[in-house]
Amino acid sequence: MDIRIQKLTFSYGAKTVPVLSEFNASFSAGITLLKGYSGCGKSTLLRLIAGFLEPQSGSISVPPVGGAPDRRFQRTQLGFVFQGINLLPDASVHRNLEIAATLAGLDRATFLAAEARWSKQLGLDPFLTKRPETLSGGQQQRAAIARALIHAPSVLCLDEPTSGLDDLNAGIICEALQGAIGTARHCVIATHDDRLTSIASRVINFEQFMPIEPRLKLLRSDMHF
Repeated sequence: MDIRIQKLTFSYGAKTVPVLSEFNASFSAGITLLKGYSGCGKSTLLRLIAGFLEPQSGSISVPPVGGAPDRRFQRTQLGFVFQGINLLPDASVHRNLEIAATLAGLDRATFLAAEARWSKQLGLDPFLTKRPETLSGGQQQRAAIARALIHAPSVLCLDEPTSGLDDLNAGIICEALQGAIGTARHCVIATHDDRLTSIASRVINFEQFMPIEPRLKLLRSDMHF
């Protein structure tokens, strides 16, 4: 089952130009990269797929629901990594992972096995008892990836997951994503990072889907006189 988007229109206000207009797409299993300028709608689309935003018109169907993303889908089938990471600041890395697993309905044994797997693969073993504020940027990002993967989601949405990271941290994350997604799960990544191209099943130039007016604004802002 694919992620299917039909005639989707979304804007951040009634009087603003739509970010997406009559947008159609189908994302099959594997890793899909959305490339393009900042502001072209990549992050917005991720939030629409996740159900964090609602379209003005059109429809989104996500696996395995076979319909629109809802609260149950968000808890049990979705993994999401924000640009701002959004780890709970007063909780340890272990507790962040535990809360995500509990919301997804994992039993204790399944959670501990998943935590052991991702802690080892993402190099988090020394940091499980530490709070996010004590970690480096790369360590925080790896913890956020582990939290998104802890319940083996059907759909994984990542917003610039390797932005600002060195090659070592980016490589660790790429390897983890390859192992987690394979050919049976869906992963959609908004990124500027060409290092992710090597693990992608497909790369989409997202600028082509922008309505003409915001596209012209971006082109003008990139011109130098």
